[in-house]
Amino acid sequence: TLKLLLVGDSAVGKSSLLLRFTDGAFEPSLKPTIGVDFKVKKMLVDGHAVQLAIWDTAGQERFRTLTPSYYRGAQGVVLVYDVTRKDTFAGLESWLNELETYTTKSNTVKMLVGNKTDKPDREVERKEGLQFARKHSLLFIETSAKTQDGVQHAFEELVIKILQTPDFWDKSTEKQGVQLMESSARKDKSLCGAYC
Repeated sequence: TLKLLLVGDSAVGKSSLLLRFTDGAFEPSLKPTIGVDFKVKKMLVDGHAVQLAIWDTAGQERFRTLTPSYYRGAQGVVLVYDVTRKDTFAGLESWLNELETYTTKSNTVKMLVGNKTDKPDREVERKEGLQFARKHSLLFIETSAKTQDGVQHAFEELVIKILQTPDFWDKSTEKQGVQLMESSARKDKSLCGAYC
């Protein structure tokens, strides 16, 4: 199971992207996400059966205090902006800063998504998104949740990149936690096993 996170300003289409990807549906008048939403999607990528646990966070300022706790353990983060609203593009810096502060994995795969490409009144050109992505070492794609353009591709690219990141598959990371058996080396020295 891979943990993915959708972040970005309010009304950039995070929930619409998630709904389109997981259910193949588009709802023109989705209500703003309260706190956080969660969906699971199974997919086959490069012969690997992968289960995605996707967290859709609220973009509204009043819910921003909730978001940091969801960053923990995320292998992939999708930063979404609306290509028809320059302010949502300008807000990406603060989302990235938040990401750097709260993600527990330094090698979390990040993707920048310019959404709503179906709309005619574009304010952010593709090349601007590309430059921002290059500057911050992000994957980049433009999508339209409405027309479905690029949505599947975005999640597939992200998952492929995560699967190619060896640190996520390091066996020692799976063994974190409490060891309940006695360590033979320390059995007589104290009442405590390993990891105390």
